[in-house]
Amino acid sequence: MELSVLNIKGQETGRKVVLNDAVFGIEPNDHAIYLDVKQYLAAQRQGTAKSKERSEISGSTRKLGRQKGGGGARRGDINSPLLVGGARVFGPKPRNYGFKLNKKVKELARRSALSYKANEGAIVVVEDFQLEAPRTKGMTEILGALNVAGKKVLFVTPAADKNVYLSARNLQRTQVSAAADLNTYRVLNAGVLVVTESALQNIESVLTK
Repeated sequence: MELSVLNIKGQETGRKVVLNDAVFGIEPNDHAIYLDVKQYLAAQRQGTAKSKERSEISGSTRKLGRQKGGGGARRGDINSPLLVGGARVFGPKPRNYGFKLNKKVKELARRSALSYKANEGAIVVVEDFQLEAPRTKGMTEILGALNVAGKKVLFVTPAADKNVYLSARNLQRTQVSAAADLNTYRVLNAGVLVVTESALQNIESVLTK
């Protein structure tokens, strides 16, 4: 697939880039995408949920009623899970929700996500640029010139760019990612990818090794 390279004013530079079919033109693997997104979301979970077991409840251990003849269950002391304020049976405990995923599966998932975006025509290539200082208004003007204002935008830079990040930080529907940090979830969650030329080269070099 061939795309025109634009400048930050939204004008064509006269240059074109050819997207690598090995990264942007494969048959997407939905199961690999599912596994990679599942792992990413699992890693975001704190896993700190905790409820008290019977031995952790502060309460009397006196037997509340006789063993038989009460007409109800043998509930024991006031810490019983059967009573309000008692313990919880099989409640949550602190745990790590993360799980391992093979590197090749993760790479396949990223290539699949990028192929979906390429098929949808949701990739915009911009020539490399530098912002002299963080400026939200300047980033808003760039997005407007590229005709992506109002969409969920993922701005991909070749490396961590503090000025670009700070300029986009206050824009609700815009995120910034370095090419090396690009993941399946963020690609699919975006409505359109705005990728600089150098970032595009970095993505292709990483995913075609």
